[in-house]
Amino acid sequence: MDQDSQCTAERELLQAVSTITTSSTTSPSDEEENQPKAEISCQVRKENPEKDDTQDSSATLSPNSSMTTKELQEYWRNEKRQCKQIKLLFEIPSTRIVEHHLSKYVMYKIIILQTGSFDSNKSVIERRYSDFEKLHRNLLEEFSEEMEDVTFPKKTLTGNFTEEVINERKLAFKDYLRFLYSMKYIRRSKKFIDFLTRPELQEAYGCLRGGQYATALEILLGVLGLQERLTRGNPVAIVPTLCAIVVCHKDLENPASAFEYGEKALSRLRVHSSHRYYIPLLEAMITLAYELGKDFLSLQEKLEEWKAKKDPIRVFTLKELAVREYVQ
Repeated sequence: MDQDSQCTAERELLQAVSTITTSSTTSPSDEEENQPKAEISCQVRKENPEKDDTQDSSATLSPNSSMTTKELQEYWRNEKRQCKQIKLLFEIPSTRIVEHHLSKYVMYKIIILQTGSFDSNKSVIERRYSDFEKLHRNLLEEFSEEMEDVTFPKKTLTGNFTEEVINERKLAFKDYLRFLYSMKYIRRSKKFIDFLTRPELQEAYGCLRGGQYATALEILLGVLGLQERLTRGNPVAIVPTLCAIVVCHKDLENPASAFEYGEKALSRLRVHSSHRYYIPLLEAMITLAYELGKDFLSLQEKLEEWKAKKDPIRVFTLKELAVREYVQ
């Protein structure tokens, strides 16, 4: 590369780095140009404390003319790593006031959308102020450093049900959820995921235990999509929900649908044969495959292979396992 070309390249990199550091956004790649626009959230704080030394050393570099092209490229890469493409969006479009005996509270309707998705992919849940407050308190116990700059709407002695206060909290809670999701360790934490899914799952399993399989199935299917988006890095996490759906379909005499969701669950347990759901699921799938006229011999071989490796122990049926979930 001649001297003029190298100078031109350095100027272009300087301009790009300057754009990153001043606007805290990233430019879309060629591949992203062909996809729906995604909102970008840049984190000010480091997400991985184990990499502090590496990040601190790179942070000493500044985008100035004394840096070589290679140093500028490395600086740019480090800056881009601080930005994360948001995959879920949180909206709180409405609220409702609930009066129950001697209590009165506001329920906030939360719509969770995947970036660039259509309305069919949205999840809708409701939470009250005390739910947010409990989440905040729990997260502070585990992520005190990450949460130190987070503002949380304070309780007021009066005016909690005025339109002005409710609207302020709607905006505050929306920003709060968005901030939490932008931080990798928090969005992957059980406490955050439980806040978004546990109440609905508890209701669904309560219906399942009560024999209300249609109602349980409707709730479980509604939660499943959100669980999948929240636990992309941990596919085994949704196995209990998939198995509960299998149980509901089975008791509603929908063997084909039960088998379909059973296959999804088994695919997530392929390398997790010690999982508590593995054998009960295999046994249920053998029964379903036989009923549907599908190949059950391969499933039977897996079951026999597992039994040959393990000492005989009492194994619950799939339904017995499901009804034990979320029992207080």
